Amino acid sequence: MPPFRLGSLLQPTSRRSFSRFAPLACRTSSSSQITNFSATAPRLNKPSQSTNWTPKMAPADVSKYLQQTHDSVFEKNRAWAAAKLGEDPSFFDKLAAGQEPEYLWIGCSDSRIPAEQITGLEPGQAFVHRNIANLVCNIDVNVMAVINYAVEHLHVKHIVVCGHYGCGGVKAAMTPKDLGLLNPWLRNIRDVYRLHEAELDAISDEPARYNRLVELNVIEQCRNVIKTAAVQKTYAANGFPIVHGWVFDFHDGLLKDLNVDFKKILQDIQKIYNLTEQ
Repeated sequence: MPPFRLGSLLQPTSRRSFSRFAPLACRTSSSSQITNFSATAPRLNKPSQSTNWTPKMAPADVSKYLQQTHDSVFEKNRAWAAAKLGEDPSFFDKLAAGQEPEYLWIGCSDSRIPAEQITGLEPGQAFVHRNIANLVCNIDVNVMAVINYAVEHLHVKHIVVCGHYGCGGVKAAMTPKDLGLLNPWLRNIRDVYRLHEAELDAISDEPARYNRLVELNVIEQCRNVIKTAAVQKTYAANGFPIVHGWVFDFHDGLLKDLNVDFKKILQDIQKIYNLTEQ
């Protein structure tokens, strides 16, 4: 699949309050503003044969390319820091004072979906966890620790599970071959297919079937989040966090809200997974 460009989505926006949650799913930015920002970064000399790595690149150009792609990150970092100081001289003082994010974002590791950029959030507004195919597995200590910390210590108000159409993890899960270490991880997606087999098998168009599996996977991961003790107990005490399921579309840069019914799912799962008792 050819790479998609998210340049028009990279412009930061001002801090949003809790009451302005809704616009996150549809904000975009001016590409001309991005052009102005990129112009502030120093221009880099490119390798003589290619602007991207290729198997045919000469060894000298490979070394040159690796050094340039390393250095460019620091050059862009300096430009970003300078721009932030220009907008707000106290920006980094406030950033160093601590974090109070409104959102926990559980997303896919895909490099084309940076949580803050596609939502217009600023540093400090989202606590982020990413893995292949945005899975929430109860035996994954990493994601369980992230949820617990975000809910019980950072007091996030929203937990977003965000997938994306064209997810390579979802497609790999439906590939009938041994994928080695990926097998146990992707089996979670195969289990989602098994749970919704009748609905998915009824979709004759293969791309549409994959898209629906992406959505169903997000919904099942939301259910897994709601099963956790931290979410159940904190919601019972405070009325938050609320769990949301979203899907990002590369073709238009917009988020689709799957309208996960948090209260209904919570009520349904607590017959078996009720963890609110002390």
